[in-house]
Amino acid sequence: MTLDLDAYFARIGWSGEPRPTVEVLRSLHRAHALGIPFENLDAVLGSAPSLDLADLEAKLVRGGRGGYCYEHNTVLATALRQLGFTVTFLAARVVLGAAPGDIRPRSHILLRVDVPGVATPYIADVGFGDVGALLEPIELVPGAELHDTPRRHRLVTVAHDGPLEMWELLAEQGGSWEPQYTFTLEPFEPPDFEMINWYVATSPRSPFQQAVYVRRTLPDASHLALAGLDLVERAEDGTVKERLLSGRDEVVRVLRDDFGIRVPEGAELPA
Repeated sequence: MTLDLDAYFARIGWSGEPRPTVEVLRSLHRAHALGIPFENLDAVLGSAPSLDLADLEAKLVRGGRGGYCYEHNTVLATALRQLGFTVTFLAARVVLGAAPGDIRPRSHILLRVDVPGVATPYIADVGFGDVGALLEPIELVPGAELHDTPRRHRLVTVAHDGPLEMWELLAEQGGSWEPQYTFTLEPFEPPDFEMINWYVATSPRSPFQQAVYVRRTLPDASHLALAGLDLVERAEDGTVKERLLSGRDEVVRVLRDDFGIRVPEGAELPA
């Protein structure tokens, strides 16, 4: 199956010329990152989201919903391949928020994108969701920096014990560079993420199974984050506003009005 590109472009508000160029990669990545929110409603409601392309199109493109990393980056990868890019799935360990010495599993999906006629590949990722997420792809070059207005990112290699080179994505936060995740360039395949997706969505040890997590970056570069009942808005200048929602009804209203998410009819979200 192929993705309905016209419907996808309309969903994310993109109207460029569909060609496999660096400029298209950048603008499409940014449009997707701003156009479709990050959310885990399926997992918190008790099911693993389908990664079948028809289901992803029905949910993220036509259904007024968002998704988490496997869903977002599968949709973007499909669109890019249909436009003529070469895309390789990679897997990362999220280090953001980890305690020193903690070793987390490779639970995050990201993309290596090769552009026809361009020697340097790019890392693309529209599924991280957090305030340190990429808005545009970054060149896969040690020391590469991206100033994507207003976020800043850096890609470096780091020492480790394995045989493959280890890369780390950093985001500037409060004047310092904060690690987001690490990865190697070992290719992963869709069945690998089917298994990871099942664990992340259904394991009682997974945070995504325990509370609502929703993220959205707005065109003015402000960032909304909902974790349970805690709503945080971070403005472009770094100013933070936080408030506690009153309960399930207000959560549904905020999801609809602030995040643009259609909550499934009859869904019993945790209070």
